[in-house]
Amino acid sequence: MDKTSLRQKYKALRSDFSLDQIDELSLQIANQSLKLDIWDLEFYHIFLTIENQKEINTEYILHIIFGKDANVVIPKMRGQDLDHYLLTDTTKLKLNQWNIPEPVNGIKIDPQQLDLVFVPLLGYDTLGNRVGYGKGFYDRFLSSCKKDVIKVGLSFFPPDEDILEVDDYDIALDYCITPKAVYTFKQS
Repeated sequence: MDKTSLRQKYKALRSDFSLDQIDELSLQIANQSLKLDIWDLEFYHIFLTIENQKEINTEYILHIIFGKDANVVIPKMRGQDLDHYLLTDTTKLKLNQWNIPEPVNGIKIDPQQLDLVFVPLLGYDTLGNRVGYGKGFYDRFLSSCKKDVIKVGLSFFPPDEDILEVDDYDIALDYCITPKAVYTFKQS
């Protein structure tokens, strides 16, 4: 399926979820994440939920990371790129023009410091190729991370068979966590 069709498909599927369903599925995703051997790292990058897009509630995963006494890093849009800030008890958040919660200011973190990135997506395939909202923010960001950064997608749904139009600049996932399973794409 092409990227435009996948975006439409998954936006429509997510729009049918109630807030209670999103919350329950998000909790299941967080529980599934505990099956991965990823919880002894230092810097975790995670997106904050865009509620009006009915995205996964990342609050449960945030609690896991904080419980491991690790550092949480969150993105802030700057033009066509993302800046990255340490999330602390004193971080002030504000919704940007697309209703994405972002830090107002704080301690800036270099992408090379990141050990793991939880990647937002709309859809993905059995090879770990992902489809986001189509602006390329995460592909540009992931290309600036160290080569061995772990890329973990979060999805309410299992993978599609195949995404057409995979470009050279598209960066595949290592894992994708769903409410019922963890999919592994990492090459050994």
